[in-house]
Amino acid sequence: MGILEKIAEIEREIGRTQKNKATEYHLGLLKAKLAKYRLQLLEPSGKSGQKGEGFDVMRSGDARVAMIGFPSVGKSTLLNKLTKTHSVASAYEFTTLTCIPGKIDYHGAQIQLLDLPGIIEGASQGKGRGRQVVAVARTADLVLMVLDATKAKNQRELLERELEAVGIRVNKRRPNVYFKVKTGGGLSINATCKLTKINEKMVYHILHDYRIFNAEVLIREDITVDGFIDVVLGNRKYINCLYCYNKIDSISMEELDAIAREPNTVVVSCEMDLNLEYLVDKMWEHLNLTRGYTKKRGEDPDFDGGLIMRAGATIEHHNPQRVGLAHVVQNEDVVQIVKKK
Repeated sequence: MGILEKIAEIEREIGRTQKNKATEYHLGLLKAKLAKYRLQLLEPSGKSGQKGEGFDVMRSGDARVAMIGFPSVGKSTLLNKLTKTHSVASAYEFTTLTCIPGKIDYHGAQIQLLDLPGIIEGASQGKGRGRQVVAVARTADLVLMVLDATKAKNQRELLERELEAVGIRVNKRRPNVYFKVKTGGGLSINATCKLTKINEKMVYHILHDYRIFNAEVLIREDITVDGFIDVVLGNRKYINCLYCYNKIDSISMEELDAIAREPNTVVVSCEMDLNLEYLVDKMWEHLNLTRGYTKKRGEDPDFDGGLIMRAGATIEHHNPQRVGLAHVVQNEDVVQIVKKK
């Protein structure tokens, strides 16, 4: 039985198992096995693991945004509208067959925008060019999920499921768990809070299933089985995701209002150039970037350029206010560094 067959069998067993207190332990072990097989599928050995043509795109700019979505939702049109790059856009599906990069200039910052081929269901198992698409998405600072406002409401859930299957967690944070593999001493499992979704026995057996017999585990939140498996694997990517619903010119105002009120969501029409500037503003916000300016002593600040930094970056000195080394840089701060004599 191949890996795909094993994955399918475990998924069927999970699906037919009733979820209650008595089956929690059994389901936890099934999920651990499923994650292990998916990891083997995503990291094949030999020639089958090589990157596909057009997907090895050099990183450039201050941040990278990867557009993902089903075929014919308007990703190529959006790339053409937001950048100076030309990506072929047509009414039929699978127009884009490789990864096409573009560049957005935003107030001195350069944001690399990637137009990826459309994802189909089963992409996480290698169908279509799904494995290559999600591999590029893992390198992004932000996932821009492009959706068709005229199509089924479950398209977002389907895409999130494909990303989850390959270890991409969108709009989630890392579990608050300390985990360290050791060379001896057995397993030390402790928790600083009450655990209602996992217990010590389940943690023990999950670690043994991954052949980890010596480790220190300190759980600081009421973590789920899936969350703990993520900690053990250690290769999960936690990426911000902005949901972009295109083709809003083809739906009613009531439908538009309902979609626009969803969290982390922007509604646009590439055909009519509606809300595209606001989309770029929200991309900047979700990238968690900040801009600072430099200033020489006795001169005005230099507002022509700017230093693009991750939110939370710190500096040693900041005038006219003098601060400590851990000062968090705010957007559009002016920084003057003075050397002591």
